[in-house]
Amino acid sequence: MMLEHIKAKISDLPSLQRRVNAWRVRGEEIVFTNGCFDLLHLGHVTYLAEARALGDRLVVGLNADASVSRLKGEHRPIHDMHSRAMMLASMECVDAVVVFEEDTPLLLIEGLLPDILVKGGDYELNQIVGHDVVIQAGGVVKTIAFLDGYSSTKIEARIKGA
Repeated sequence: MMLEHIKAKISDLPSLQRRVNAWRVRGEEIVFTNGCFDLLHLGHVTYLAEARALGDRLVVGLNADASVSRLKGEHRPIHDMHSRAMMLASMECVDAVVVFEEDTPLLLIEGLLPDILVKGGDYELNQIVGHDVVIQAGGVVKTIAFLDGYSSTKIEARIKGA
């Protein structure tokens, strides 16, 4: 039964657009962030909880496997797209997960027009994909500081014994 609740959070863009519109009718603010989330760790958990606290609903755009490989190298992802989507959807702070095939979430951002676009603190405003779209639509862009000492790359290196 619980598994169905988790699976229900994962959707395609048209289905998610309907859900987001229903949330908006209720006056809820939509927060959007994205990433590969290949090796889920405490830094991710903290980041997603802080992102969710900025609004009423958190939507996570998840890079598809081919996109992760193009961005991170042919040895990635370590966890397949379905596993990564299920892990994210199982988190209480995540309201929806949508997978995208492109290297950036621009089409998702244009399709959802979130009220708040969030990225990690290592990004400058002009580096955040879709910042102009969100701002032009009346939304805001925010960054969240990373939790020091946590990164998928560092975890991968430790696993390999580097």
